[in-house]
Amino acid sequence: MTEIRLLYAGNALKGYEVSGHAGAGIEGNDLVCAAVSFLATTCANALETVALVKPEISQGDGELAVTLPESQMNPGAIVILETFRQGARDLEDAYPRNVRLHDQAPDKKRRTPDA
Repeated sequence: MTEIRLLYAGNALKGYEVSGHAGAGIEGNDLVCAAVSFLATTCANALETVALVKPEISQGDGELAVTLPESQMNPGAIVILETFRQGARDLEDAYPRNVRLHDQAPDKKRRTPDA
């Protein structure tokens, strides 16, 4: 199971953590794991190359954490982080046995499983 945790500073999405392996296929041929990795890595890279900010990145075997300091937040970074959130939701919806999204958004607009 791949666990995705969204990180907040107040009401603002400031980053994400991805850990685990999806277990949807054999190692090297797991399309769900590849999709999660692609989304997480592309968004981390886009924060630097598109939004022109420097996120704090921590990476290990089966783990990636991307956090943007509040001082670095700009409209482009917000769009990229929201795109990551949407992609993570889509992956959880499509592969509920392999991806779990933990979205503890403090505002009332966050999607609940019953919505």
